[in-house]
Amino acid sequence: MKNINWNEVPDQVEFDRLMPGGYVCEMKCVVDVPAKEYLKIEYDIAEGTHKGYYQELYKSKSFWGGTFYRSYKEKALPMFKGFLTAVKESNAGFVFENQEKRLEGKLVGLVLAEEEYMGNDGKVKKRLYVSAVRSVEKIRKGDFNVPELKKYNPAGSRDGFYPVDDSLSDDDVPF
Repeated sequence: MKNINWNEVPDQVEFDRLMPGGYVCEMKCVVDVPAKEYLKIEYDIAEGTHKGYYQELYKSKSFWGGTFYRSYKEKALPMFKGFLTAVKESNAGFVFENQEKRLEGKLVGLVLAEEEYMGNDGKVKKRLYVSAVRSVEKIRKGDFNVPELKKYNPAGSRDGFYPVDDSLSDDDVPF
C-alpha cells in the first residue's frame, strides 16, 4: 500500500438523505442540448435546513445530485410553459426570451418524489426525482402533493413480475 498521511485526510461526512417533499430551489447551471431539444438544469436547495445540500454533497463526494431536464420538443411545450410560469411567479420581473442562461440564479419550487431503480450492483435502490415544478409561494404554503413511491418495474414485466410462459412443459425446464 502506498504511504498516506492519514492526519491530512478529512473525515468522512455523513449526509441526511433528502426526503420526498417540496423545496425552494435555486437553478445553478442550465445547459441547452439543442440536438435533443431539452434543458439540463442543475439545482440546489435554497432555503431551510437542507440549504446548500447538493453543494455540500459535491464537495464531499464529487457528485452533483440535483439535476432535472425540461424538454422543449413540440409535444412537451405546454409542460415547458408551466415550468416557465412557475419561474416567473417565483422571480419578480423575470423575462426568459428563450435564453436559458437567464434561468441561472433564479428560484423555483420543486416537488421531489421517490422512485425505485435497478442499481449497477443488481439491487433495487431508491432515488429522488423532480415530479413537479411549482412557484416558490406554493411550496412555502405547502400547496403541493408528493406522489407515492414509484415501484421498480422491469421492462416487459407486469407489476414487477414476468408473465408465466404457459407454452413450456416441465420437461423443458432445466432444473
